[in-house]
Amino acid sequence: MLPLVALVGRPNVGKSTLFNALTRSRDALVHDQPGVTRDRNYGICRLLPERPLVIVDTGGIAGEDEGLAGATARQARAAAEEADLVLFIVDGREGASALDDDILVWLRKAARPTLLVINKIDGVDEDAAMAEFARYGFEDVITVSASHRQGIDTLLDEVLARVPEEGAGEVLDDDPERVRIAFVGRPNVGKSTLVNRLLGEERMIASEVPGTTRDSIAVDMERDGRLYRLIDTAGLRRKSRVDEVVEKFSVVKTLQAIEQCQIAVLMLDASEGVTDQDATVLGAILDAGRALVVAVNKWDGLSTYQREQAEALLSRKLSFVAWAEAVRISAKHGSGLRELFRAIHRAHDSATREWGTSELNRALETAVVANPPPSIRGHVSKLRYVHPGGTNPPTFVVHGTRLKVLPASYTRYLENFFRKRFKLVGTPVRFLFREGSNPYEGKRNELSERQLAKKRRLIRHVKKRK
Repeated sequence: MLPLVALVGRPNVGKSTLFNALTRSRDALVHDQPGVTRDRNYGICRLLPERPLVIVDTGGIAGEDEGLAGATARQARAAAEEADLVLFIVDGREGASALDDDILVWLRKAARPTLLVINKIDGVDEDAAMAEFARYGFEDVITVSASHRQGIDTLLDEVLARVPEEGAGEVLDDDPERVRIAFVGRPNVGKSTLVNRLLGEERMIASEVPGTTRDSIAVDMERDGRLYRLIDTAGLRRKSRVDEVVEKFSVVKTLQAIEQCQIAVLMLDASEGVTDQDATVLGAILDAGRALVVAVNKWDGLSTYQREQAEALLSRKLSFVAWAEAVRISAKHGSGLRELFRAIHRAHDSATREWGTSELNRALETAVVANPPPSIRGHVSKLRYVHPGGTNPPTFVVHGTRLKVLPASYTRYLENFFRKRFKLVGTPVRFLFREGSNPYEGKRNELSERQLAKKRRLIRHVKKRK
């Protein structure tokens, strides 16, 4: 366990900027708008390889106990209470404020080891900034400019002098056996509620306000002896509906999470059915080629008639991804979660299965015999052999001739045939066609002297007969 350092302060003092500077990443969203960060975001500081640290970025404490501001403050306080050291971040340009005073009072009551860090000291009198916060009574004060990477080395020296060798910070491991699951969907369908239910704690802020989650937050979990990495993402909307700069960055983070995961769990609101926004999210998953499980949330709140209508709508709207399993769940009450994980396991096994060339060629031969390729303008494609081309999604490379005229309908036939033969569920299947080039193309057949003499005799013979 590595030492855990929490960044705490009021909104818009530069906590996320400092987090990115310490972790050398862009994992935390940064914007001039206050209140961008809401959930706890963990990262590793490796600026000193011999003493790595776990850094946790928190949302700004705004002095409110209700609504999103109150939930954000509770997340920040939870991070501070579990940390080995709290970095109390203040704004050197604006000076001390009443919110800073309140946070300091709470930190002293919590009795957590705290270091005062004055940020944004670029362009201001450093001595004046330190004098402004002298009344807080800290023996050691560190001044930094997170945006310009100024004072980071001094800050690290102070942090390492104050934290133990072994701390409370857990690191996201790189275990290849860990199943990476991204929970995606449009805003306010219950993604954060589901992650909290699976973790058994209020790890993510769950609210009825759409767009509560802005960062993509990854959390490791063990369930029934298997390892998972759960990724809670921001809700995706159509591009025409995305106006704020912060939301645009959230969309980018969500798309990155889809690319990096193994299985995407598309969450739908059972009471609203499949909307255009859901189709947008589904399109992003299919473009990435990720395994897919559809989780229909809020199923417990529907009457019998509403469930029948919802079933008919799901069957019609999701007919083009009939290979994806749809599970009815209630993230709030925890019903259907066992069935959800069974569907996740089946999709993961199908998406990551290793293939043998011989079994693929037997399947291709059977498929071609049962339904040969059609003749297109007098040309018939010949599928000679196939070999595996990758996993997640399963990719098959087919070699042959005249494959450019192979119709899309026959490709779909091959996909369905392979899916049925190998019992593939929850994953797209891709076929890549490779047509060999003509080895004699561009080469001229040069005749020998003997062949030329024979050719001249034949020409004379033909002329004599005429």
